[in-house]
Parts: sequence; C-alpha cells; structure tokens
Amino acid sequence: MKIYQNSSEPIYKQISSQLRDQILTGKLRAGDPLPSIRALAQDLKISVITTMKAYEELSAEGLVTSSKGKGYFVNAQDERLLAEQHMRQLEQHLTDAIHSARIAGLGLDEVTQTLETLWSIDDGAG
Repeated sequence: MKIYQNSSEPIYKQISSQLRDQILTGKLRAGDPLPSIRALAQDLKISVITTMKAYEELSAEGLVTSSKGKGYFVNAQDERLLAEQHMRQLEQHLTDAIHSARIAGLGLDEVTQTLETLWSIDDGAG
C-alpha cells in the first residue's frame, strides 16, 4: 500500500480507496482479513485513528465487517453492490478526466474522440 503525505487526498481516503480497489477487483475476497488496524498504522507510520477511519468508511459502505476482538473482514459482495461501487469509481474517474480536459482547454468532441480511441485499443482486454 502506498500513501502520499503531500497528496490533496486525506490519508484515510487513500487507504480506503486502495482497499476498496482490492475488494472490487477480487484481490481481497469474502472472508479475507484486513491487516490489523495497529499493524497497518505501524507499517504506514500513521496514527491508529487514521487507519480506523479508513476501515470505518469501508464498513459503512458494506464492504467489510468488524468482528469484535478479531478485526475487520471482507464481506461477500452481491453483484448489484459491486456494480454500484464500480459505477461510483467510474464517475469519479470521469469527473477527474473532465476537470483535466477543461484545464487543458479541450472540448467535448476531443474528449469523446480520445475516449473512443482508448476504448477501441482496450476492446476485449478487460
């Protein structure tokens, strides 16, 4: 896991985002334990409170569950929830791309053409 101290994104969001990606891509599966809050905090050299905030965010989203005295575990994901999570991620990525395009002075036609080109290059790859 990589944390960027000088990022505009809060550290707890960086943690939850990376763990969310691992869950949504199947790298972490139902029943898998997350690293203990203390161990992750120690490894990343951050506070336990920051790590706990990230885990609580994932729990609120229904991605993980806390088991008292045992830690956090990945929940089984239903297809509807996974599709919703993927759509949220896509919307965030597209929002970021639109922001970058506007800064670069690109119009919708140029962005659409770029998306179509990238889509055709990656067609069937994933």
